[in-house]
Amino acid sequence: MMAQGKARAPLIGVGLMIAAMAVLPFLDVVAKFLGQQGVPILQIVWARMAMGMVMTLPFAWRIAGPGGLRPDRPAQHGLRAIFLIAATFCFFFALKFLPIADALAIFFVQPLVVTALSPLILGERVGPRRWAAVAVGFIGTLIIIRPGFQQINPGMLLALAAGTALALYMLMTRRMAGRDHAMVTTFQTSAIGTAMVSLGVWVVWQTPTPAQWGLFVALGFIATFGHYLIVMAYDRAEASLLAPLAYIEMIMAVAVGWWFFGDFPDAWTFVGVAVLIGCALYISVRERRVVAESPHV
Repeated sequence: MMAQGKARAPLIGVGLMIAAMAVLPFLDVVAKFLGQQGVPILQIVWARMAMGMVMTLPFAWRIAGPGGLRPDRPAQHGLRAIFLIAATFCFFFALKFLPIADALAIFFVQPLVVTALSPLILGERVGPRRWAAVAVGFIGTLIIIRPGFQQINPGMLLALAAGTALALYMLMTRRMAGRDHAMVTTFQTSAIGTAMVSLGVWVVWQTPTPAQWGLFVALGFIATFGHYLIVMAYDRAEASLLAPLAYIEMIMAVAVGWWFFGDFPDAWTFVGVAVLIGCALYISVRERRVVAESPHV
């Protein structure tokens, strides 16, 4: 019975990851609705951080107790929070200029940036094949943006900045991995992020309507629930198996963007996304092989 349960664990992990990718695009829908209502982007970011902090607090408290909620490496947690704030701010700002699917397509440069910067930040070795995949993936990003063939939309640059900032956040996460429970780390990052954004949000603060407060709560719930599903998925299956499934979010983003806002990407965007997905899949497969071969080196 135990062997059978373990055999089913990767499938459960895949199911959880697919569920997470189906949920998270609704976070962008809520953020775009708030932006269209004139709510300042910094205030939307504050709501994302503050509501996430409130909703992860009971779980983190139960896991670590009150003493475990205080980060033991505040500088690293602070830097990680800055990258997450930057990624969230730039992406939500990009949604003012771009459809959700287009912004997300450019945002998916993140796995390529992680691969490119991992030797510098983590000291990992990246072989020539994975460098080639990064180069081809960059071409895929250029196909989506098409500089010189269309007017550069500010949202494109913001989405690119968001993807780069999230890559740095992921690299910091990988560097800090294994020291604390994932839920505790998530709470600590949300708490520090809330404190940081609170220092400036009062300058642009607009008193929310009851409906907007409801959307703020929805931001926190969707983000917390989606990322909790990801945590559970990674507890049950290997990262190299789950990572390519992140691109299912793109399919869902196209669906919700069309349903709520009537937006649909053009053919070139789909071509660029296909190139990016192909490169990310190749990098994932290569990483899995490197990990499998490393004990024999």
